[in-house]
Formats: sequence, C-alpha cells, structure tokens
Amino acid sequence: MEFAEIKEWFFGLNPIYQSLTGGLFTWGLTALGAALVFFTKTVGNKTLDAMMGFAAGVMIAASFWSLLVPSIDMAAHQGVIEWLPAVIGFLTGGLFLRICDQYLPHLHPGFPMDEAEGVKTSWRRATLLVLAITLHNIPEGLAVGVLFGAAASGVDPSGTATILGAISLAIGIGIQNFPEGTAVSMPLRREGVSVGKSFWYGQLSGIVEPISAVIGAAAVLMVQPILPYALSFAAGAMIYVVVEELIPESQVHGNTDLATLGTMVGFSVMMILDVALG
Repeated sequence: MEFAEIKEWFFGLNPIYQSLTGGLFTWGLTALGAALVFFTKTVGNKTLDAMMGFAAGVMIAASFWSLLVPSIDMAAHQGVIEWLPAVIGFLTGGLFLRICDQYLPHLHPGFPMDEAEGVKTSWRRATLLVLAITLHNIPEGLAVGVLFGAAASGVDPSGTATILGAISLAIGIGIQNFPEGTAVSMPLRREGVSVGKSFWYGQLSGIVEPISAVIGAAAVLMVQPILPYALSFAAGAMIYVVVEELIPESQVHGNTDLATLGTMVGFSVMMILDVALG
C-alpha cells in the first residue's frame, strides 16, 4: 500500500478510530523506550536527565501550539470571550492533576521509597513508578483524542485543529514517551527485577494513553461546546506535570545545564512538527 493510499485510508477513519490509532502509537513508543532493558542494564543519569528535559520541552510546546492556540481561536468563533475558556480549562486541568497527585499513591523515578507521594500504601516500588508515569500520560492521551475529534469531525469552526496537526501532536508526544518508558524500566532492572518484568512495567505506564484518547474524542463529539475547554484542560494538566515533575526530576542529579538544553531541543522539535504539519 502506497503512502497516498494509507493517508486517504486514515483520513477517512471515524475520529474515534483515529484517536485510538494515535493513542496506540504513543503507547508503542513508551514500550519501545522500556525495551531498552533487553539491551542494557543501565542508562547514565546524564542521558536520562537530558531525555526527561527533552520530554518537558515537547510538552510545553504542545500545550501552546497544539492546545491553547486552537482553544482561543475556537472560543472566538463561538462568540465568547476569547481567553475565558482557555483560562478556565487550563486552571482546571492543573487542579485535576494536583488532586490526583495528592491522593494517588506514586513514586517519581530516581527517588527513594520514603519519598513516595499520595495516600500511604504498601504497594511495591514497581507499581508506584508505573502510577507516577501514568498520571501524566492521562492528559497526553486526552490531548491527542480531543484534537483528533475536533479535526476529523468538523466541530472546529475556526479551522485551527487539523488532522495533520493532531498527527504532529501524536508524533511529538510519542517521541517524548520514549524516555518515560526507559525511566520506569531501567531503575527496576538496576534493582534486580527481571528483564521481562522491567519491560512489562515500563510499557504498562503508557497503556492509559489510547484509553484516554478515545475518551477525549468521544467527549468532544458528544458535547461540542466543551471543545475549547477540553483542549486547554489537557494543556493545563500537561504544564502541571512539566513544572511539578519532569523539570525537577531532570535536574535532581545536578545536570541542570544538560537538562535545560534538552528542554530547549524538545521544545524546538515539537514547534517544528506543529508548525510544519499543523
């Protein structure tokens, strides 16, 4: 099958299936990152910090170009105050992640067990690591689903949400998911967990993305007026993750300059993808 035929086939899919495909792609790259445990037992802190910084940069750029800008444009076409849905959704997304962060037991990669967050539990380290990554995979999946739903269904009167833009968002999130899978599987492997289990837990953190992508697409298709709020909600949730988790984690080993450069490179890559394809 030629590329043109694949493109025509994909563009003709129901938005729900497009969102599912995008979510499965981002999950697949999480699994690919986790699969590094089959080839090596450890990845240096400098490499991991640069990768986490890169992931932060991708999420910041995606939040602005792929989510907040379309949210503001859509609000204008709906006849409401342009910035209002963006602000409400953005702050609500951050608040949602704050509540999840406070109550869901989880452990950020690279931190000891006594620094686990959320409700106290006897769950194993592997489970807590998976939950930490899963927390910020939820808004990523929602972002992909909402954008595909808006683009493919024609519910976006402003025309700022396009299928190519949704594809670029899925590609960008997929790229930054690679180090997230590695960030779960590698610490477990270093602690003596088997290769198979380390990979399993690493990829498991991304399985929520196709699920939340489908939920996001279905929500905007059923309740079209919430679209600008849904986009900015995903943006707020992702920015919360970047500031509260990814940037601090990328600098905890003292590699601040390297992590910062990684963030700038990630931002640039996502900006190029969004502007070129969107």
